[in-house]
Amino acid sequence: MYKIITLDNGLRVVIEKIDYVNSISVGLWVKNGSRRESKEQNGISHFIEHMLFKGTKNRSAKVIAESIEEVGGQINAFTSKEVTCFYIKALDSYLELSLDVLSDMLLNSTFDEKDIEKEKSVILDEINLSEDTPEEVLQDLHSESVWGEDGLALPILGTPSTVSKFSSRELKEYLQSVYVPDNSILSISGKVDVEHTEKLVNKYFGAWSGEIKEGYLYSSPEINKIHMLKNKEIEQVHLSLGIPGLKAGDKDMYTLLLLNNYFGGGASSLLFQSLREDKGLCYSVYSYASAFINTGLVTIYAAVSPQLLEEATKNIQYELENFVVKSISEERLIKAKEQLKSHYILGLESTGSRMFSNGKSLLFLDKIQTPKQVLNKIDNIQIQDIIRVMNNTFGEGIYNSAMVGKDLSEGEEGVMRGDMYAYKNIKSKRV
Repeated sequence: MYKIITLDNGLRVVIEKIDYVNSISVGLWVKNGSRRESKEQNGISHFIEHMLFKGTKNRSAKVIAESIEEVGGQINAFTSKEVTCFYIKALDSYLELSLDVLSDMLLNSTFDEKDIEKEKSVILDEINLSEDTPEEVLQDLHSESVWGEDGLALPILGTPSTVSKFSSRELKEYLQSVYVPDNSILSISGKVDVEHTEKLVNKYFGAWSGEIKEGYLYSSPEINKIHMLKNKEIEQVHLSLGIPGLKAGDKDMYTLLLLNNYFGGGASSLLFQSLREDKGLCYSVYSYASAFINTGLVTIYAAVSPQLLEEATKNIQYELENFVVKSISEERLIKAKEQLKSHYILGLESTGSRMFSNGKSLLFLDKIQTPKQVLNKIDNIQIQDIIRVMNNTFGEGIYNSAMVGKDLSEGEEGVMRGDMYAYKNIKSKRV
């Protein structure tokens, strides 16, 4: 059972009662991430995420963590391109404690200058750690090749130069301008009394004030046709290839997810069976769809030995072209629907996943889709839908790519140009 309420201050709250569990998950969602930042403030959303755990007027950083963990709960947060989320999972008897802690972090964090300086070192270490992780380097590099100068290209963690300059005043001003009720969602799922929960939400979040500043508009960026390389002393070449996708909330999203599952979504997918099982060209290969406001992307990822790069990229290109030509048969479509429905249902087995699903849906789509509605959408996918979505996504071919590896030379770049890209306008940039 879902209930959506709006507090007097504009905060929207979605409450889902699940009687057969003994836990609750509470998440505060803010429509803000690295995409919204300027280049000069890049990383400020992620920095604020960290600082809300560093102490309030009522609790030290240690007490914030102990308040939840000492009762067996979990407290955490994440920042992405378009959203920041603070969340707690605990036994249902600790709902009020969870709301108390989250509201205290949001409304009473001190942003002490000494703590800020300490956290700069922590985040700079986090940035350095990401530089030691090829997949993360690749992801940021590919974002740059896809989105260019658009905010979507900015790294979530920021850069050493931007992070080192943040002050208490700047962090507080950004918090007060963006982390406001009408730009946020409170999502609660689990064993709750709905009426009592409404009272608790008003008690802890009713005094939250502020309005989102006018002027920010989400862009509709073109997907660039750019190939980027970065040399790194690692044993494998990590490869990320971009294909046009669908924007968040697109009516064809479940059709795209079905196609992606079939092409590169798991061990039975075309990519995995061809490149790993049949030819032994790599250990890891898959594809996934990313949906953002006004745009989207399908990404193919592979990690291969340098000597197998040319053969692997040729096979990826072959499998993609073959997939577009052959598409999916009526018989295979039935199986693909069942697979997608199973993935969806299994993904809703915990209060945490339900909280995440509800919060994100209400924040970006202004509505909640029930499991029954989602399953009906999947069941109603027809061959003509498959053809239309295929033509608009996979059928467009590979637009861009990023590659991270050791001793990447003009030879490798030539392989990518000659064997994977049929268009003439590709630009190459070495980083």
